[in-house]
Amino acid sequence: METVPLQHAVAEHLSAMWCPECHADLALEADAIVCAEGHRFEIEENGIPLLFAQHEVEATKGDVTGAMKEFYEETPFPNYDSFDSVGSLQAKARAGVFAKMLDDQIPTGARIIECGCGTGQMSNFLSIANRKVIGADMTLASLRLGQEFKKKNSLNRVQFMQMNLFKPIFRPATFDLVISNGVLHHTSDPLGAFLSIATMVRPGGYILIGLYHKYGRLITDTRRMVFNMTKDHFTWLDPNLRKTGTARGKWKAWFMDQYKNPHESKHTIGETLGWLEKASLKFVHSIPTSYPFEPFSESERLFEPQRAGGYFERLAVELGMFFKGSQEGGFFTIIAQRPID
Repeated sequence: METVPLQHAVAEHLSAMWCPECHADLALEADAIVCAEGHRFEIEENGIPLLFAQHEVEATKGDVTGAMKEFYEETPFPNYDSFDSVGSLQAKARAGVFAKMLDDQIPTGARIIECGCGTGQMSNFLSIANRKVIGADMTLASLRLGQEFKKKNSLNRVQFMQMNLFKPIFRPATFDLVISNGVLHHTSDPLGAFLSIATMVRPGGYILIGLYHKYGRLITDTRRMVFNMTKDHFTWLDPNLRKTGTARGKWKAWFMDQYKNPHESKHTIGETLGWLEKASLKFVHSIPTSYPFEPFSESERLFEPQRAGGYFERLAVELGMFFKGSQEGGFFTIIAQRPID
């Protein structure tokens, strides 16, 4: 495949973008993006537009943006140590059930943005099947790893951009699918972040979010306390850290992300159903299901509606997540759709 020139790679998205500072139209210059009101955003030589705009934070919530940005600049996550080609990326991603399900069920040609893409492994992976993907993150160290892999393997349908998810760089109703997996709980205002990125979902399109669970995270919290008390001994308590053959970089990236992260919050399925209502979105699917006695199946259709369980049904499921939180860090996923008017 031929490499797409920088100008064309950015220009093809420009009509769907706006200035994150003032929402004015954008224009492309030789090495920058400028808005009609005079805001200017540089483009790195490697082709990453620097469109991060600082947001105001309520004094009662505190701002963790700087601390989180500094943390991931030093420890990008996830690490690319275990593969170096499109083939190895596909093999690794499809070995994971969830990534394989997404790849099989998201249509070819879909327009996707991953908000908080980290090092861009999922963005690069989903772009292979002829989808147009934006990988957005605030951390340049992570974006550069994703961009390096993209350029090395000529993945021309993915574009990495620096963005603050509280200040989206794309206009409302732009994407078929908005993904934010494992990101919102690292912000000072998860609901505000959700409402911000939800604007980018087109009518009929979907949003997928992954969050730490209030009960499912308790085992990880206990291990973190043990590690802190013992100066990071007993790391074998984490099943992911005691796997043999794990590359050192990958081992460190997981350890730092799970146990040394400067900020995280925990949530419930019921809480996020309230988020959907505030964003005028319709619940579609959750993993795990929001009602008991319905085990996860690899044949599930992620974008086909299932019923939302009642309060006591959700409580039974969520209490059970305490016993299932060890392997994946106490994680749950919600998928919702923006109705067509």
